[in-house]
Order: sequence, then structure tokens, then C-alpha cells
Amino acid sequence: MTIKRNDSLNIDLLNINEENNIEDMYLTFNVRNEEYAVNISYVTEIVGMQKISEVPDVPEFIKGVINLRGKVIPLMDVRLRFGLPWQDYNDRTTIIVLEVDNVSTGLVVDQVNEVLEISKENIDPPPRWHGTSEQSIISALGKREDSVCIILDVIRLLSDEKIRIELPEDIMATISQE
Repeated sequence: MTIKRNDSLNIDLLNINEENNIEDMYLTFNVRNEEYAVNISYVTEIVGMQKISEVPDVPEFIKGVINLRGKVIPLMDVRLRFGLPWQDYNDRTTIIVLEVDNVSTGLVVDQVNEVLEISKENIDPPPRWHGTSEQSIISALGKREDSVCIILDVIRLLSDEKIRIELPEDIMATISQE
């Protein structure tokens, strides 16, 4: 698999092939001062910021949609999704396009770092604080030389109850049949 990217971004990414264990490959990125990761198997593209068309009646962290080469992609601002304060987008702000169940969604992040391999031996389950949900968007913690990156559960991140949009029953029925 090769990750497509906008050539204006100065990011070196690996070409993932059969020699790499894709289950151990993660795209790392920053939001605020923390490093997060998503499994590379969900990533289809990495692009620079685009013109965003706002959409009414969605949560604050759904910034709108972009037209990416004729395909409409909804955008989630990860900073706002995590309850962090708004920050103006800059030249490092990046969109990571993920695909889950044939549905593409863009994550707006402060900066993309790299694709790296985190072996299973270097992955710990997330801590279970009193009162935390079993439905956490944190999948695991990846240990690096002198730091930890927070590995996100992409499916939970994109399907959390907080982002479910109330649609009329007839539209919901149509969507359910597809």
C-alpha cells in the first residue's frame, strides 16, 4: 500500500508493502503537545488543508466537508473532538483521510509526524481510571524510546455517540438499507 499525499507537504512516509507487518505500522501525529497514532491500515491519504464547506446541525468538532478530487469528505477537528481549545489552522495543519467500512472521514490534526513500527511488545493497554468507559477512544499506549504515543481506536473515534447526527426516520431507514 502506498499512502497518497499532497506534494506540498514536506512529509516522508514509508511505502507499506508485504515485507512490513501492517498491524504494527502506525501514522503518528500531534494534537496540541501530545503524540497520537492510528493504525496505517485505515489511512488512505494525507493532504494539506483545503477549503472547508460548513455543514449546519453537526457537533462543533465536525468542521464541515471538503471536495477531494470529486469525493466529498467530512472533516473532524481532532483538537475540538478532544475538548481542547480552538487553534487557527497553519501551514503544518494536516488532514488525515481515514476509511472505515467504505466511508471516508478526514481528521484535522496539528501536524503529521511519521509512519513507524510499534511492535506488540511495546504496546500496553490503556490505563483504566475509576469511572472510565470501556468504550474509550484510546486503544493502547505505544512505548517509544523516551516517550509514549496514544494509539487511538479509529472505529470508536469515528462512531462515538457524540458524533451521531439525529436524522429523520425515513432517511435513517434509507441509510440502514444500503
